[in-house]
Amino acid sequence: MKKKLYRSESDKKICGVCGGIAEYFDIDSTVIRLLWILATLFFGSGIFCYIICALVIPIKREEPLEYEYVRKGENDMEQ
Repeated sequence: MKKKLYRSESDKKICGVCGGIAEYFDIDSTVIRLLWILATLFFGSGIFCYIICALVIPIKREEPLEYEYVRKGENDMEQ
């Protein structure tokens, strides 16, 4: 199975870019956020790169649980 880079829906502060990168590399998202802040302070292009990443990286949609499918089907039948 190939790993894909997605923005995180569950671990996000602004757009989920750092959370998605952390999930991809299987490390803590706080480490990525701190590195991103340091890169912004020392190199100055971090904010621009974050905006580009937020626009380019797709959002990871969580699959609904099986019971959500069942409940959705029940509501459709009642109407």
